[in-house]
Amino acid sequence: MNILPTLNTGRLVLRQFEVTDAEVVHRLAGSKDVAAGTFLPHPMDRQAAHDWITERLKNQAAGMGVTFAISLAKSGEVIGSIGLEIVAEHEQGRLSYWLGSAYWNQGYGTEAVTALVDYGFLSLKLHRIYAPHFHTNPASGRVLQKVGMTHEGRLREHYLRFGRRIDVELYGMLRDEFFKGGSR
Repeated sequence: MNILPTLNTGRLVLRQFEVTDAEVVHRLAGSKDVAAGTFLPHPMDRQAAHDWITERLKNQAAGMGVTFAISLAKSGEVIGSIGLEIVAEHEQGRLSYWLGSAYWNQGYGTEAVTALVDYGFLSLKLHRIYAPHFHTNPASGRVLQKVGMTHEGRLREHYLRFGRRIDVELYGMLRDEFFKGGSR
């Protein structure tokens, strides 16, 4: 799992991250607005962005995950990230994604999540894909619902973020649910 394929959607290209993407990751993910709705470290300075990318590349090389840079097809501009932490023994992946705030509410999240769920079930042959999101970020829940995931529950006061305890919502999809969805 050293080199990822490039995934193309109508408006997006999902490609492997390069360490040279650290500056744009710092700029986008360094925003407190972005960090507040994600599990990203904050603050995300340039070194933290470089380390974040390097860690994802190491996990990928070890077969423990895949992380794609989300970029606009027309310009190549990186607008966010999407990935799966993989537990091969259980054939499952934990989906996570983030977008720079200028790219919210434009359907990019749904488009990228759809592509990654397809990749996870069709190429990686996963049995289950699940995704947690902060209760304070309902837009992520709507994205997960749109791609056909099922709300599986809430982990109460599960995460401490910026000094506040936050509930985490959990969504998931099984392989047969993916294929029964009708659009595959």
